[in-house]
Amino acid sequence: MSDSGGDITRRQKVVLPHDIDHRHADVTGGWLRAATFGAMDGLVSNSALIAGVAAGAGAHTVVLSGVAGLLAGAFSMALGEFTSVSTANEQIDSEVRVERRSFERHPQAERTELVAMLMEMGMTEATARTATEEIHRDEERAVNFHLVQELGVDPREKPSPVVAAVSSFLMFAVGAIVPLLPYLLGSQSLWVGLACSSVGLLVAGAVAARFTKGSMWFGGGRQLVFGAIAIAATYAVGNLVDALL
Repeated sequence: MSDSGGDITRRQKVVLPHDIDHRHADVTGGWLRAATFGAMDGLVSNSALIAGVAAGAGAHTVVLSGVAGLLAGAFSMALGEFTSVSTANEQIDSEVRVERRSFERHPQAERTELVAMLMEMGMTEATARTATEEIHRDEERAVNFHLVQELGVDPREKPSPVVAAVSSFLMFAVGAIVPLLPYLLGSQSLWVGLACSSVGLLVAGAVAARFTKGSMWFGGGRQLVFGAIAIAATYAVGNLVDALL
């Protein structure tokens, strides 16, 4: 018994060469996209809002507008992320039910379909038929496999709407408070706030690029350019409206 247990332990400790070669990040949780979107949106939208208001109002009004924009935007982003991710997951669940009904009503047609898909992947017909029979021994596994091949989604790896909502809320708030910091610390200069926004955009873009293994300089620069365009346009409109009024 002890030798058998030792064999099992040794097998459990075996590390596959592919595991040593590289590891993939978790891309199914939904947090990175929501966090990146939230941070960028918070930075750009609140910076643009503050710039537009500052074009024709005092520091007190700018702070009130900025805080209101932070709270409204954070709650809106969180609700939007929760709803969108939940809806996407519900659509996947709906497709799972469709596939299960097809398994019940047309089991042989589903096997034939899988054989054809495996042959398109390069298997011989004999190998594809053998693989299909083995896959279809477990209906749950077969349903998941069919959906991965047909829709490109795995029902077992759906993102969490709660994680997406919380990530979006927190990162929007972090991004939105950056252009407000100088005002909260007593400064009344819009340009100091915009300088903070510029640094925030560079850092947020670079951090996002770090997660995706891209160029941090390109990621940061891209976000700075897009953010500057949005902020400049809003500031120009704010000046125009102030002049007209």
